[in-house]
Amino acid sequence: MDLMMPWPEQCQRFGLKHEMSEVTNVSKNSEGNFVITKDDGSTVDAMSVIVCTGSTPKRGGFTGEDAFFGRGVSTCATCDGFFYKGKEVAVIGGGDTALEEALYLAKLCSKVYLVHRRDSFRSAPNTVERVKATENIELVLNSVPDEVYGDAMGVTGLRVKNNNGETRDIEVPGVFIFVGYSVNNGVLKQENGSFLCDMTEWGDVVVNLKMETSTPGLFAAGDMRQDAPKQVVCAAGDGAVAALQAIAYVDEKVNC
Repeated sequence: MDLMMPWPEQCQRFGLKHEMSEVTNVSKNSEGNFVITKDDGSTVDAMSVIVCTGSTPKRGGFTGEDAFFGRGVSTCATCDGFFYKGKEVAVIGGGDTALEEALYLAKLCSKVYLVHRRDSFRSAPNTVERVKATENIELVLNSVPDEVYGDAMGVTGLRVKNNNGETRDIEVPGVFIFVGYSVNNGVLKQENGSFLCDMTEWGDVVVNLKMETSTPGLFAAGDMRQDAPKQVVCAAGDGAVAALQAIAYVDEKVNC
């Protein structure tokens, strides 16, 4: 926080205008400029726009998840994994992120229980092999989380249920959920249901290395872009790239 606090003040010295309001839509008008619509109905015109609305980790939807979120239930191994150094934890999910985070946690924790609803994984084959070869990762397959429970201090265990309806209690102080992300792309949705720029089938914004979208003048950065590592330092780098490209785009239009 000490590092970040001076940043807004420095930016404002160079002319940044900061406004706390919710943007509901970004579209283009007949003149080719962007129209930014805010929640109070007012609009702002812009020659270029950078969208950085991020993504939201999906929840598992089981009992106790919300009650213990932040008190033993987490969606970020790199953020919270160190708190469980030398302890046992459970990871829920079967995709690339779940397996990669399980491998990361296996380096910190004494044991990782990987809970997946199927007996096969959607992850890359080499990642699956690495997980299977890691001694302190136990696969809990054909099972879904039924309830996470604990006390006033936080999580003490996870109850899972297999395809036969049998339950198992896994005593762990930490449960990590990796069942995908919901991209916050609503501001780019147009009245006809299409999007202002090209998207992947999962709703991520398609960009190139310059953070340019398929719509000239529109840039996307951070967790909402395709193949985002979902780390703060990477999102900040995306933002810097997008800002430099937006400046170049506006300068070129003004000087044409």
